[in-house]
Amino acid sequence: MSNNAALYFVDRHLSEGRADKTAFVEADGRKRSLTYGALAQQTSQFAGALTRAGIRREERMAMIVVDELEFPIAFWGALKAGVVPIPLNTLLSTDVYRDIVNDSRATVLMVSAVLWETVAPIVQDIPSLTHVIVVGDTKDGATSFDDFIHGAKELATTEAKADELAFWLYSSGSTGLPKGVRHLHENLQATSDTFGAQVLGIRETDVVYSAAKLFFAYGLGNGMSFPMSVGATTILWASRPTPADTFDILTTHRPTIFCGVPTLFAAMLAHAEKSPIEGEIAVRLCTSAGEALPREVGEKWQRQFASEIVDGVGSTEMLHIFLSNAPGNIQYGTSGVAVPGYELRVVDENDNDVEVGGIGELLVNGPSSAESYWNRREKSKATFQGYWTRTGDKYEKLEGGRLVYCGRTDDMFKVSGIWLSPFEVEQALVEHPSVLEAAVVPYRDKDGLEKPRAFVVLKDGERADCVDTLKDFVKDRIGKWKYPRKVDIVTDLPKTATGKIQRFKLRDVD
Repeated sequence: MSNNAALYFVDRHLSEGRADKTAFVEADGRKRSLTYGALAQQTSQFAGALTRAGIRREERMAMIVVDELEFPIAFWGALKAGVVPIPLNTLLSTDVYRDIVNDSRATVLMVSAVLWETVAPIVQDIPSLTHVIVVGDTKDGATSFDDFIHGAKELATTEAKADELAFWLYSSGSTGLPKGVRHLHENLQATSDTFGAQVLGIRETDVVYSAAKLFFAYGLGNGMSFPMSVGATTILWASRPTPADTFDILTTHRPTIFCGVPTLFAAMLAHAEKSPIEGEIAVRLCTSAGEALPREVGEKWQRQFASEIVDGVGSTEMLHIFLSNAPGNIQYGTSGVAVPGYELRVVDENDNDVEVGGIGELLVNGPSSAESYWNRREKSKATFQGYWTRTGDKYEKLEGGRLVYCGRTDDMFKVSGIWLSPFEVEQALVEHPSVLEAAVVPYRDKDGLEKPRAFVVLKDGERADCVDTLKDFVKDRIGKWKYPRKVDIVTDLPKTATGKIQRFKLRDVD
């Protein structure tokens, strides 16, 4: 029996009577849509086109593709052909694309036309490439997507084992070249059987909109694995998800599940304060990941829009969320408990489990763990240790098993000899009504001692002369020794495409 993931997520829906059910719909001006039946046919045709082009099983296809219909067609079509798709961040620079595609040794490069100017300069610099496909108007040196598949015969889905390599994702990485994370066919269903089914409770009648894009792990689950596991419908939006555009999608297309990130939820709340929302929102449940959700943001969203935000923790290495709050059992300010199907440990520097109230690194054991990093033997051994995967995140263990995010292992620092969590200070700052976002890093004072320094983004219209007020606010909230000794008012914070604050970029700011 074949365990090719495309059989479960695509082909199965035909025999179960969902051929005419809408799988994907674009929310932009094109307003195209794709049924499950059309998806099955076009993925098989794309698989046939890859085979016709001489692309062999286990060869790799890099995808620099925005959220549009051709993304799921190419991703699942590659799996059907036994070719390995590698979705890449669509916000990177030309030089980074050159390094990543060379690192992957991809044979095929697929690019959205809107990104062609960024990608075109690298095409001649990658010796492994034999085919370049552009979604949209034909470009010099490339074949259009339509021409590539034109006349190709539909290919039967290739047999594959459950533990066979299926696709790669490149980790966002805080420094250096992102790492190629290699995932198996079984990992996709593992996430939909755990978080998708047992926490999110996704149903065939749901309509899902994920502001988080398909190119990274969180968005791939939100927008493809979870809805396709039950035959639900996904709304695709190719552009950057601004608060105004997101509210328009929520009121016009009326998704029942909305998947965002903390920075977007905060920005949407600030937008709603200035501009009343026109139209009804039908969202029954929201999810958040990428970075811990501040308590104030979660509570305010639920009061204003009457939908809970299920805040969870996942990683590229584990493919999706393994630690989470749950509907009806949410404690904002915490990351919740282990998702059913996963085991968690919080360990000290000697890998001993910490006691309640202690802080340590989070380790996870579960069915969606990646096989390895590509060409990173030492890093693979350090991260994937038997059944356990090291997350590199620090957590505090509470009574009852809930965990509270404290920061990356390299973000933590000591003040007055006591470990300080940047996130705890950041959460206190964003509870102030003038603050939109905050990031906290260490700096050395005149005595050479590490102290907290905060970079703060204020809401529109707020005065910038509130530094002393913010310091006192933090003292009252979490303790006098934890307050930021310096507060810098800035217009924005450096972030990854997944919404994670890049604190390391703030450490050397003068």
